[in-house]
Amino acid sequence: MGPSVQGSERSVVTVGVFDGVHRGHQRVVGRAVAVARERGLRSAVVTFEPHPDEVVRPGSHPQRLTSPRRRAELLYALGVDDVEVVEFTLGLSRSRPDEFVQNVLAERLRAAVVVVGEDFVFGQGASGDVETLRTLGEKYDFEVEAVPTLDAVSSTSIRQLLVAGDVEGARDRLGRPHRVEGVVVRGYQRGRQLGFPTANVETPQHTAIPADGVYAGWMECVPVANLPALYEGERWPAAISVGTNPTFDGVPRTVEAYALDRDDLELYGVHVAVEFAARLRGNTRFDSIDALIAQIHADVEATRRLTS
Repeated sequence: MGPSVQGSERSVVTVGVFDGVHRGHQRVVGRAVAVARERGLRSAVVTFEPHPDEVVRPGSHPQRLTSPRRRAELLYALGVDDVEVVEFTLGLSRSRPDEFVQNVLAERLRAAVVVVGEDFVFGQGASGDVETLRTLGEKYDFEVEAVPTLDAVSSTSIRQLLVAGDVEGARDRLGRPHRVEGVVVRGYQRGRQLGFPTANVETPQHTAIPADGVYAGWMECVPVANLPALYEGERWPAAISVGTNPTFDGVPRTVEAYALDRDDLELYGVHVAVEFAARLRGNTRFDSIDALIAQIHADVEATRRLTS
């Protein structure tokens, strides 16, 4: 997670779940990085694992826009020096605002400045807000800067767009295409039989997967420890299918991606990322295999136009 900022060195800190690292998050984190550079300090992001909702409302399992690894990768790409992952426990959820500030911001991170969104809340029952933080900053010797939020940009709104299949709307709020990741596993190999071999991506539980349908996008191999590193750094335009394949009477819901014009890839066991550029159509049951193949050809050409 990067070198610790604990010790004598002070830091500029921002705090949040940051699932998705969307444009609103980017604004807050970017400001923290800028302040740190202006003052010659390290910048640190405090984030939480597991998602607080899973602890406060057991069984809620919000659909994840980013894995912990991807979230850290995106935060570091914004110029952050340290990503501090705090284990979110029931005890932490019940801590008073002053306890969190003393234990995490003051003692652990030696905060000189804390940068948060203007709607920031924290502590037991979300009892603390920006003004609470300012008051505690006077006690623990740090400044507070509140960054205006972006209207309609939130992790919740992005999840809702994905449920509706609106990957373009999600992209606008994220500032990049929505991505799902996972290991390629063996499926029914029907795509290969039809002339369009697909990578069947086994995504982690509670991943935010767009609505069933066919999408244009990209697929790339992502290096992950202890997994094969084939095709590292390669990225291909891809026609993507999400759903249960109604023409073949349904199978468990899957994410399958066909890398355009590539029938030579050996991806089993490889960790891949699939990014969604645009929704082409919903899932349809076709009366014949020939009709299905004709539609796949059309989907491939549409993908080629949208990703070129």
